[in-house]
Amino acid sequence: MCTGSCAKCLGGTLIPLTVFSLLANILLFFPGGKVIDNKDHLSNEVWYFGGILGGGVLMIFPALVFLGLKNNDCCGCCGNESCGKRFAMFTSTIFAVIGFLGAGYSFITSAISINKGPKCLMGNNDTWGYPFQDGDYLSNEGLWSQCLKPEEVVPWNLTLFSILLITGGVQMILCAIQVVNGLLGTLCGDCQCCGCCGGDGAV
Repeated sequence: MCTGSCAKCLGGTLIPLTVFSLLANILLFFPGGKVIDNKDHLSNEVWYFGGILGGGVLMIFPALVFLGLKNNDCCGCCGNESCGKRFAMFTSTIFAVIGFLGAGYSFITSAISINKGPKCLMGNNDTWGYPFQDGDYLSNEGLWSQCLKPEEVVPWNLTLFSILLITGGVQMILCAIQVVNGLLGTLCGDCQCCGCCGGDGAV
């Protein structure tokens, strides 16, 4: 597979992952599927916008760049065969690094939130806070009853942050693949791999 075709495949895979990240982060603002009356009652990690900024906004641009690489003019740049494609592949490497950092931010934020647990109205002292310690609730569902409000906030946060964790991890892997793919395209050129500049016109 040519480096341009590989990048296009990666970009197409990143698009739905980006949408999942955006939706998951947005839903976190409605714990249990309900509108909360006080924004201070939301977990701090929700306000870090890991899925919106890291897995969403910072991932949209790399995905679009990857998708567009296949259509770039690969021959005849400044009289040098495939230099246009080489530059495009080098640029994609930079965007891939940005995407990797964004996905990493979403991944780390989600991991911290899963380990910390959600912010909720605690039954032991009737105040809002974090009743769980070091992920103890993950292996003991009986502890979930310590959260009185919002209702179902524990499975809600756990599910959505797990989605962000998985999508962030996959996005990091895909961006890492594109870093390698982009460097290969920069060094050897996509056209030469496919024979475009050899005269058959294939990309």
